[in-house]
Amino acid sequence: MEKIGLLAGVGRLPVECAMAAKAMGYEVYCVGLVPGVDEELKSCTAGYKDINVAQLQAIIDYLKENGVQKVTMIGKVTKEILYSGQHVQPDLRMLSLIFTLPDRKDDTLMLAFIKELAKDNLEAFDQTALIKSLMPEVGVLTKRQPTDEEIKDMKFGMEMAREIGRLDVGQTAVVKQLGVMALEAIEGTDACIRRGGELARGGAVVAKVAKPNQDLRFDVPAVGTTTLESMISVGAKALVIEAGRTLLVDRAKVIEMADANDIAIAVME
Repeated sequence: MEKIGLLAGVGRLPVECAMAAKAMGYEVYCVGLVPGVDEELKSCTAGYKDINVAQLQAIIDYLKENGVQKVTMIGKVTKEILYSGQHVQPDLRMLSLIFTLPDRKDDTLMLAFIKELAKDNLEAFDQTALIKSLMPEVGVLTKRQPTDEEIKDMKFGMEMAREIGRLDVGQTAVVKQLGVMALEAIEGTDACIRRGGELARGGAVVAKVAKPNQDLRFDVPAVGTTTLESMISVGAKALVIEAGRTLLVDRAKVIEMADANDIAIAVME
């Protein structure tokens, strides 16, 4: 049985990935990188260990001890932890990596991390390889169709989100009446939605897209129940995601939550 490593962040997505891999016959060894990783990972993987994302050598050692050669990274690990001073005690290998970086953009960090894994013959593979079924195609997923005004905002929001993606800043835009309420940066999607939604004072449209040059080995955009919870908390009324390039986690629950709160969800190219 082929072994794969799963470097897991917060959210349901790592569980979905682990279960899909198991169903395909893989033996999965998982590392929980940050506090708050889904507890179910311990029961649906062949091996599990909590190792802080900053303990790079310990992560590599665990994977190699279990005969892993291929690795996927999935789940939320925000860059905010680099600046918070909490839960982060870099080992010498991670410090050496950080000190060589020209900047702390998402792609810069992740590509350096992948390069470091490769030094120990650990190959990072496409995040979506095991869960392509979670990427919906074009259409409206909810009972309520978006209004003409919301469709205009969806298209506008996708343009704005693609632009910050091109700059490697974020993947989410919150807009209203063709005005930008918030753009995602280090705070992450949910905080961006709450900030933009509060400024919009209800009726905001949220757009989530892949970067124009998205590396499928990391940071593939995803939405789920926490996205809807954030939208509901600020009265946002519509969500648009990119067809075939955005992961939709807990689809049935997300649609149920949207329908219950009169939120329209559309998938566009």
